[in-house]
Amino acid sequence: MSGFLPGDLVNCTVGGTGRRGTYITDRDGMAVLKMDSGYNIGVFPGDCTLIERPSPLRVERAEVEQDPSLPLISIVSTGGTIASRIDYRTGAVTSQFDAADILRAIPGLSAIARCRTRKLYTILSENMTPSIWQELARAVYEEIQDGARGVIVTHGTDTMAYSAAALSFMLDTPVPVVFVGSQRSADRPSSDNVMNALCSASTAVGDLGEVAVVMHETTSDDRCAIHRGTRVRKMHTSRRDAFQSIGTPPLGFVDYPSLEVKLSPGAVRRGACEPALHDRLEPSCGLISFFPGMSPDLISSCADVKGLVIAGSGLGHVSTSLIPAIRELIDQGTLVVMTSQCLHGRVCDRVYDTGRDLIRIGVVEGEDMLPETALVKMMWVLGNEPDAERARCMMQENQKGEYTRRSLHGL
Repeated sequence: MSGFLPGDLVNCTVGGTGRRGTYITDRDGMAVLKMDSGYNIGVFPGDCTLIERPSPLRVERAEVEQDPSLPLISIVSTGGTIASRIDYRTGAVTSQFDAADILRAIPGLSAIARCRTRKLYTILSENMTPSIWQELARAVYEEIQDGARGVIVTHGTDTMAYSAAALSFMLDTPVPVVFVGSQRSADRPSSDNVMNALCSASTAVGDLGEVAVVMHETTSDDRCAIHRGTRVRKMHTSRRDAFQSIGTPPLGFVDYPSLEVKLSPGAVRRGACEPALHDRLEPSCGLISFFPGMSPDLISSCADVKGLVIAGSGLGHVSTSLIPAIRELIDQGTLVVMTSQCLHGRVCDRVYDTGRDLIRIGVVEGEDMLPETALVKMMWVLGNEPDAERARCMMQENQKGEYTRRSLHGL
């Protein structure tokens, strides 16, 4: 650690030249400084000396009144930000999370609902784990039991689809449970955090009755799409319309700025079930993607997992050289499910010899489930069903809209 604090003005030496910068953070053994040009650089902490340590920023935190006549929604944070504040001395964006912060940053929320907040975690979404999914499911269930008309889960975008699928299986919910994130941070003019937050809040007080992801539907600020939690995927690294429903239309849309929610006939409606929690998971499961020339050793290396999802080519294929290793896994009790890398369309292993061989050794066809959804479902199935044959059947039963009777594209 460098020993500097965010906002410290320091001298540093870069390429034999002295420079001044503002310390932001330590990263990978380097001190990250913001230069006057606006660019960030990394330098060895030993090459820096402190010039000045400014007084801490004083932030006024006036109370924000909420209209008691509005419906109550709960906002559960896992690390994604609905509201954030930029420290212009350092360029660092810091998450702020209580009702006053959120309503100050996104004033339109106060016209939609009363907000109750619960800070569960502050992590990067790539650090999400099955055990955190379980904690999240319990927290959301408690908020529903405690009277929330809807629940918003703020989440980093990289693994948000995994978490939405996990809660889809673990929760029976009579109210909307809405995952929302931001592709662009709050300090950028192109940030999508305000629109996504307002559209998610409108969805949370609406007639939906299932787990969904609400994010920009286009690159413009015109509407958000409501995606089923088991059918959504992040399809771009940075675009605001990165999230798309795969193999099925979105559950609906939220127009902006009117915030009118329009649900499709296929969306589950509010009050369709009683709240229930099924939070057992089997984390010892894996997901592996087939590629040409793949060694059977990669399959054999999964011998310790209780379930394995394979993302095969085309209709759900792997090379014939892998079949003995897959058979060995199945013979020792591993549940193996085949999905497709194509994303659109349905696995059908009855067309070609390799596919029929896979069925013959006991591979379960994954219908048109997304590979990551199949993985999460497998964790849930194996966590709740000890009987191997029943678990195989459950993987092919449509539990939470994770597969469709007829795919939009092809079979």
